[in-house]
Amino acid sequence: MAEHNEEGIWGEEVAQGELERQGYLILERDWRNKHRDIDIIALENETMTLCFVEVKTRSDDTIQSPEEAVDCKKIRNLAYAANAYLRYCSIRYKAIRFDIIAVVGKRPQVKRIDLIKNAFNPMLVL
Repeated sequence: MAEHNEEGIWGEEVAQGELERQGYLILERDWRNKHRDIDIIALENETMTLCFVEVKTRSDDTIQSPEEAVDCKKIRNLAYAANAYLRYCSIRYKAIRFDIIAVVGKRPQVKRIDLIKNAFNPMLVL
């Protein structure tokens, strides 16, 4: 497996741990619909909000922060995948949200982890 893929998997593990530490219930990891995927789907217990979480991992953030790597194309793909997930589950949620978790570091050391709630609104990008 390529090093950047291993780094991404490690970042998702770190992100999942952070979400669980904050009281989220992890429903899915790496959920796929055709060629689109969602890194983490979680339920924020406090607000009962369904969260679609994009995890971006970088070994350092001197050139670009991880969250800046979520571009319009990625947002569009996340929106389509989230819509497919909602249809697949046939469950209605009162609130949904799109978050980003930025992980900076290299296994095993995390330099920075940021949960950015409501990071984007895909309706403004489509």
